[in-house]
Amino acid sequence: MAPKVAVLGATGMVGREILSIMAERGVPVANVTALASRKMIGAEVSYGDSTLKAKDVDEFDFTKVHVCIMATGDAPARKYGNAISATGCVVIDTSRAFRSDPQTPLVVPEVNADAIDGYTRRNIVAVPDGATAQLVRVLKPLHDAAGVARVVVATYQSVSGEGQRAIDELWTQTKGIYVNQSPEPKEFPRQIAFNVIPSIDEVMDDGFTEEEWRIAAETRKIIDNDIQVVATCVRVPTFVSVGEAVHVEMAEPLPAAEARTLLREAPGLLLIDRREEEDGYETPIGAVGEWATYVCRVRDDPTVENGLAMWIVADDLRNGAAMLAVQCLELLQNRGAFSKALPA
Repeated sequence: MAPKVAVLGATGMVGREILSIMAERGVPVANVTALASRKMIGAEVSYGDSTLKAKDVDEFDFTKVHVCIMATGDAPARKYGNAISATGCVVIDTSRAFRSDPQTPLVVPEVNADAIDGYTRRNIVAVPDGATAQLVRVLKPLHDAAGVARVVVATYQSVSGEGQRAIDELWTQTKGIYVNQSPEPKEFPRQIAFNVIPSIDEVMDDGFTEEEWRIAAETRKIIDNDIQVVATCVRVPTFVSVGEAVHVEMAEPLPAAEARTLLREAPGLLLIDRREEEDGYETPIGAVGEWATYVCRVRDDPTVENGLAMWIVADDLRNGAAMLAVQCLELLQNRGAFSKALPA
């Protein structure tokens, strides 16, 4: 059965991308409703060749849709998520609100598709952000082949992870610097234009940030709880895409040549590793608007036993939470999650 779908936060950056991806992939749906907060009622968003007007989430009857994709911040997700799921409507959440909940599956369809069956416990599915998603897509085939024991990852995350105002701040600061009128930072603790900030999110008591903790915890939840992960997350002055320098210690020998073969054949990945060329790799700009997670410069790490080193990059918006939410919608539909009839 083609589901009836609501997108909460449809007027935001992630919500608009979800609608765009649904239309591009031709996801079979009975209808789509755009939802937003009261102040955004009537705002128009595109869905393929159609234009949707946002409706008030507080007045919407969720018993009339099969699934709601929530593209909101953490606080609204916590406010609405449980209430929506209690109506029988399945929730696919792109925020951090339910990711660490042991009763909520955290799903990257190319990696742990079967975990989505756990949605029945709370009627909620969570997806990680792009930084975690692209990492686990790469680690999964390696782990299946030889066991991943430890991962050291440094992320180079674009400002899009902080939303549209962060993108605007980078643009405004960049222009201002050229005319000696750079505005004071608002969205970031330091100037982001022509700079990097080695701290994303709040710093915890152990010195790690919450973003670094999440990448480690979410990787273990999605793949294997025994994997050791340490992350350093850096905000960089790019508009879109996340790059990651990844060092992996395998439990068993896996030469780089064999790893490249595995990664070349893995779902969701595109191996670009042309050593004979100066530009035989991908960069954040090259990944913008693309579906794939690019894996580059895969090489043996001689400093540790069974070590590999590589560069990973992907569009964190298109290939992150937005894409994952749509993939989970498709996965649930294929597994018959939307078979019940709804009230008119």
